[in-house]
Amino acid sequence: MAISPKEFEFNYNEDKMRLKIRALEQAFEKVSVGGGKKKIDKLHKAGKLTARERIDLLVDKNSEKQEIAAFAGHGMYEEYGGCPSGGVVVVIGMVSGRRCVIVANDATVKAGAWFPITGKKNLRAQEIAMDNHIPIIYLVDSAGVFLPMQEEIFADKEHFGRIFRNNAKMSAQGIIQISAVMGSCVAGGAYLPIMSDESIIVNKTGTIFLAGSYLVKAAIGEKIDNETLGGATTHTEISGVCDYKVESDKECLATIRELMNKIGTAEKAGFDRVEAIEPKTPIKDVYGILPAERSKPYKSKTLLNCLVDDSTLLEYKAGFGKTIITAYARIDGWSVGVVMNNRELVKNAKGEMQFGGVIYSDAADKAARFIMNCNQKNIPLVFIHDVTGFMVGSKSEHQGIIKDGAKMVNAMANSIVPKFSIVIGNSYGAGNYAMCGKAYDPRLIVGWPTAEIAVMSGAAAAKTLLQIEVSSLKSKGEEITPEREKELFDKIKNKYDAQISPYYAASRLWIDAIIDPKETRNVISIGIDVANHKKSTEKYNVGVLQT
Repeated sequence: MAISPKEFEFNYNEDKMRLKIRALEQAFEKVSVGGGKKKIDKLHKAGKLTARERIDLLVDKNSEKQEIAAFAGHGMYEEYGGCPSGGVVVVIGMVSGRRCVIVANDATVKAGAWFPITGKKNLRAQEIAMDNHIPIIYLVDSAGVFLPMQEEIFADKEHFGRIFRNNAKMSAQGIIQISAVMGSCVAGGAYLPIMSDESIIVNKTGTIFLAGSYLVKAAIGEKIDNETLGGATTHTEISGVCDYKVESDKECLATIRELMNKIGTAEKAGFDRVEAIEPKTPIKDVYGILPAERSKPYKSKTLLNCLVDDSTLLEYKAGFGKTIITAYARIDGWSVGVVMNNRELVKNAKGEMQFGGVIYSDAADKAARFIMNCNQKNIPLVFIHDVTGFMVGSKSEHQGIIKDGAKMVNAMANSIVPKFSIVIGNSYGAGNYAMCGKAYDPRLIVGWPTAEIAVMSGAAAAKTLLQIEVSSLKSKGEEITPEREKELFDKIKNKYDAQISPYYAASRLWIDAIIDPKETRNVISIGIDVANHKKSTEKYNVGVLQT
């Protein structure tokens, strides 16, 4: 029986997506071993667990968790041997039935030393705890700042010191912080346990001091061993820095679970949830719906039906501003407002063709009004990106595309309901901003393996940069043959394509994670559950907004 062109295309798209997912799994397998098996074996011989082993023992069994920034540092710091996962593992998980953020230094990566990306990742973890008012647990095992790069991690506003500023701010806001010293905790990092609400230290493996024994001898001539200087007995019986002394990693983690078990409940944000209904269209169908060729149009609503409960949407202004889909729906039982770029070719009321994935004036106006409605109704917003940007040209400029685009950005930026961004395809230029890119404080932002984040596509950027390069070379008297021009184009495009990959974005924390598309519902559900812990005290005000 012959396969129809439609079936062939679906199967082709599915095969390409599965290859990307397998590549994602292989990349995660690599970073999940941190500094490698030899370093892990050395840690075990010292009676210590790895960062991920500690987290697995700490979180509730069979509970769902979401790792944040597993690919932080991907492809970076190669001259120093790399920094897998940024040298720290961050997870949103359940501990004794309470949703929390867990931050665990990976001592197999340069003894848990802080690279610049480590600081950025730690700050992101604290930001999640602060935005959602949930507890944060620090599993400390770090040699401190990575000295060869100290100028990029020490002195600026978003550097190492911001961690302790956040400790103080969270304490004032009543956000619970628990620190467990399960290895080294040195220099400025030594302030972390005492700035937390409660601290635990593991006997014989945990140490805390502003300066180790070698530096103490060099500075003041005192001879002393590290255990006497800052071990568990010292800090629980003499200095009083720590509150609990335990004998092993396992006892330490059990103690944290006991502390978390005694926490009282707080007022919720009140986001609506009912019993979840699986989509009628299987979620794995997104593999075949999303074109492998990113410039091709596709039925965005069909893809959306794979993500929402019962494949049911209540579309807002369905016949207006068709290049953006705005709809009320449920995801894993949670009520959500979806703002999704429509990649179909559509006609407006005047019969004019509009390009899919482009934001026109009418679509921007519709999205702004929908965002305001969701804030009025206390409904979380989910932005699904596949956008090439705003429409350009004299017609759009005369219609006021800048004004309507600003209206959408204003309504979105001032939103007080939590926002979640899923980058499934393109996220280019001002389209990234309007659809709640990282700069606009989404509670979580994740990408599929097909995500591309940049000012413009690789081909478009290469053509623009090529014109500049060719003009420059010609001005110097160089003759540019068609072969030379193609060589220049390919070189520029290859470099730009590498920079728009989801791994490049994830390595720099432009997105929190790269996920298998079938995990999208779970990620959104976990995000809203976390966000539901903080009731907003703000009033929605969009400021100067031309309606």
